[in-house]
Amino acid sequence: MAGMWSTLRLLVFRRVLRVLGLGPKPGDKDVEIAVLRHQLAILRRQVSRPRYNNSDRLVLSTLAGLLSRDRWGVFLVTPATLLRWHRKLVRRHWTYPHRALRRGLPDETVELVLRLARENPRWGYVRIAGECAKLGVGVSVTSVRNILRRHRLGPAPRRNGPTWVEFLRSQATGVLACDFFSVDTVSLQRLYVLFFIELERRQVFLAGVTAHPDSRWTTQQARNLAMSFADSGRRFSFLVRDRDAKFVDAFDAVFAAESIRVIKTPVRAPKANAYAERFVGTVRRECLLGADLRPASSRTGPGRVRGSLLPGQTAPGHQPRRPDPPPAGDRHHKTNRTPQSPGRPHPRLPTGGLTE
Repeated sequence: MAGMWSTLRLLVFRRVLRVLGLGPKPGDKDVEIAVLRHQLAILRRQVSRPRYNNSDRLVLSTLAGLLSRDRWGVFLVTPATLLRWHRKLVRRHWTYPHRALRRGLPDETVELVLRLARENPRWGYVRIAGECAKLGVGVSVTSVRNILRRHRLGPAPRRNGPTWVEFLRSQATGVLACDFFSVDTVSLQRLYVLFFIELERRQVFLAGVTAHPDSRWTTQQARNLAMSFADSGRRFSFLVRDRDAKFVDAFDAVFAAESIRVIKTPVRAPKANAYAERFVGTVRRECLLGADLRPASSRTGPGRVRGSLLPGQTAPGHQPRRPDPPPAGDRHHKTNRTPQSPGRPHPRLPTGGLTE
């Protein structure tokens, strides 16, 4: 609007000078410039964001180099846009064309490599490349490796072996995992919970709860658990634990006496003990929400924290993966369930935390 009014004032001023005979007659070029400025002002009011093609950008960026910076207001775009167009032109000028991509191997060669790898799982990359050369097919060792990786075929001799998930499921029968997690009470007293979890059925054994865990207390809880396993006839082959300082050599010796091999997880690798870590998350979400976090000394009756759970018992809010089968010969075995009253809290969110 300001540019339009300035143009009109200039035309009126020149017309007055012409009437008085004091000024020159405006030329056709000046009238044309005034018309173009007025049309430009109209376009700015109607079009908020005009569209430019490559030729428009080339012309405007070239003309911008002929004008000074203070005159760049005549363009419909900002000075930053003009500079960006200029940089783009320079970049395209100095960018060399890309090479044409190499064509891949023929489909017949890929099928041959896959067939040799599947029928001969003990052949490596070099052997497969050599056998292809004997058949008159030229393929490098690197190409053989890329083909097998692309089709998810591992190196020899593990090409037809079980997957990692299948291996874990087959070994989960005799694997036990343990870990600590902490609970802060209202009085800011921190309690430490030691638990063991069976990987096959996700059955959890609560070993003990204490405010001052040390290596002697942890070893004693391991002895109690080992005695409970011996009485119930439970047998395990491996124990997975982290590198906590409370797990000392005496702790490992208790399980070594029961023919249980202790496996330590790598440093700062919680995913290596994923089953125990997932149970800790379940306890925090489902058991400790709305829990009674008063100190153990101030609670009496059913609100007291239990010292341990024997094998066959599970922590509140955690269900085993598969329930125990009914006794042999009892086909009509049923579990008596008491109907839940409207005012009773949800069984998955106990109000007593790790309580009875």
